[in-house]
Amino acid sequence: MIEKIKEHQLRLDFGDSSNSDFEHVDLPEVLSKLYEIPFEEDGLAMKVADPPFHDLDVLLAELHHAKGAYFVELLNEIISHGEFRLVENEKNIYSTGGENNNDYPNLLNAAHKAVEKGYRVYILPNPQGIRTADFIFERKGVYKMFDLKTVTGKSSVENRLTESTGQTNRVLLHITIDYNPSSLARSIKRYFEYNANACEVLVFKGKKQLSITRRSLDDKDFFKTFIRRYSK
Repeated sequence: MIEKIKEHQLRLDFGDSSNSDFEHVDLPEVLSKLYEIPFEEDGLAMKVADPPFHDLDVLLAELHHAKGAYFVELLNEIISHGEFRLVENEKNIYSTGGENNNDYPNLLNAAHKAVEKGYRVYILPNPQGIRTADFIFERKGVYKMFDLKTVTGKSSVENRLTESTGQTNRVLLHITIDYNPSSLARSIKRYFEYNANACEVLVFKGKKQLSITRRSLDDKDFFKTFIRRYSK
């Protein structure tokens, strides 16, 4: 029966006796099987069952236990949550509020850089008692979660990277000063060495964007390549 409905593109004419195959169709049951959508009867009307609602704090906490496809599914559910709104006077930057937080200007500055690189940016809230990252970036259907570390002084980048351990496996370094590229490369390499879960360090410096992954370190000329890309 489902195949017959597909062939007819769901154009069921119950008043036409020539369509005898469909005279006794249980439409809700068929559509439920066809689209895997649960139906409920509400008096004489039928409605699609409402999807389960999850509190945003619960979803953020669950990220610490999620892996693989489930992790990506959670990221998608988070950015689709009704609490996110487009930031006023911004394009492709969404948040749930928090404009009065001390770190908000740094978050917004980094978000601007990301939007310039083609990302849609979601600034994550920081619920009490839950260690969360700062951003979800989406580009061409690919979702990544980043913890932001803004480098404004000569303090060790390595220490800043260490602070992200346990929050997310991707770190965004926004370099706003002249920082020695050789020292930066060494700090990033050590970060991958002592954090087995680290996947990526994304560096924003001026107009430049450098993505360093664990695979990048396999290059025997990693330091030379990084310094050249960072300094040009």
